[in-house]
Amino acid sequence: MSQTALNEVPTHLLPVVSSEAYRQGMASFAAAVNIVTTADAHGYAGFTATAVCSVSDNPATLLVCLNRGASVHKVFEKSSRLAINTLASKHTAISNLFGGKASMKERFSCGNWITSTTGAPILADAAVSFDCVITEITSVATHDVIFCQVVDIKQDENADALLYYQRSYHNANKDV
Repeated sequence: MSQTALNEVPTHLLPVVSSEAYRQGMASFAAAVNIVTTADAHGYAGFTATAVCSVSDNPATLLVCLNRGASVHKVFEKSSRLAINTLASKHTAISNLFGGKASMKERFSCGNWITSTTGAPILADAAVSFDCVITEITSVATHDVIFCQVVDIKQDENADALLYYQRSYHNANKDV
């Protein structure tokens, strides 16, 4: 069942929030830092994301938001699998690498990557890695929302969490 409440609201009568005001507000929205990865015939691809969210536990489903202008967009758009690797505080450098303009070869040269059940690369020492199959992609504004069903989980019970808040990294165990 699908409902679209926005179609019932006359949005043209509502105030407009600027992109700058929205980004400033989102700076106060603490989020876990993740590396989202996939693999295709040309090798591995991945990007840093904080826009990751649980959708359901039955079946176990997550969503990831990816800007359609991102260099990795076409790879993920054509993929049937992905892994969400939630980072620990020791992964700040790898987060920056995957969030920048480095080549895929450079990105995956940092860290110990192993192959998941679906074939997506997972970071061996991630706080938690969710191995997923992509079930749906929906375009919203400038982004695609990728829905994926979790088929396997690898977790380090002793890991801390890397958070992004107020435009900087924080260690959840130390700072929270």
